Amino acid sequence: MDSVPPLWSAFWRMALGVVIVTGWALHRGVAIRPARHERWPLFVLSVLFTAQIGLLNSGTAMTSPAFGVVILNSYAVFANMTGHFFPGMERPINGVRALGLLLAVAGMVVLTFGQGTSKLAPNPLLGNALLIVSAVLLGVRQVYTRWLVQHIDPARTVVWQMVGSVPLFLAIAVVSEPLSYGKVTGEAIVAIWYQGAVVAGICFIVWAELLKRHAAGTLSMFAFLVPITGIALSSYFFGEPLRVTLLGGGVLVLAGVYAVTRP
Repeated sequence: MDSVPPLWSAFWRMALGVVIVTGWALHRGVAIRPARHERWPLFVLSVLFTAQIGLLNSGTAMTSPAFGVVILNSYAVFANMTGHFFPGMERPINGVRALGLLLAVAGMVVLTFGQGTSKLAPNPLLGNALLIVSAVLLGVRQVYTRWLVQHIDPARTVVWQMVGSVPLFLAIAVVSEPLSYGKVTGEAIVAIWYQGAVVAGICFIVWAELLKRHAAGTLSMFAFLVPITGIALSSYFFGEPLRVTLLGGGVLVLAGVYAVTRP
């Protein structure tokens, strides 16, 4: 984000990722072209995907990595909430899960308002708010993707969510952002390659395959690892202090996620 603006970063990431996932789909012998009845559902998926990633990148540019990664990974709560309205997709919300929702929301409030402006967080309040919306959309997208892969090959869902996002990111970036913030560093190039090849490529492929076999809420249990490693890495690489609000809000969010997704 220091070299490449948020939406341009998303564009380059998805342009690289779509090459990888398309090659994987062709290697598996999966027909890339969607059937007529698949086009509209896949278009909706690509719009959800574009909005969620766009808000993620924009919010990340405004807030610190540690706060952002905890907020984003509250998506497990929203996945379970959304699944409540998709019969057979997730387990219904009971008293314990309702309590988990309240805990997670309380944690997000603490995180959103408990961070001061700094070099890492030039506009933390807006950045955190954008990440909350991104987390909501990510939860919705996980359940929607699980519903889609019951009827559409997972490879095709992964390919077309990216294919649809590339022109959208390009159009929005061209009219709203400069191509770069001055010199593009080697670190930025490596970061985009990592996000495109590993995250948007390999991880999305594995995730789509897992969603075909397991509930989104169950898989979201593994989100517990992300805030912990995210806080640790942010502290190590950026020297971000472990504030009371960060730790307290993080504990509330993780407790809420556990209550919602536990077996």
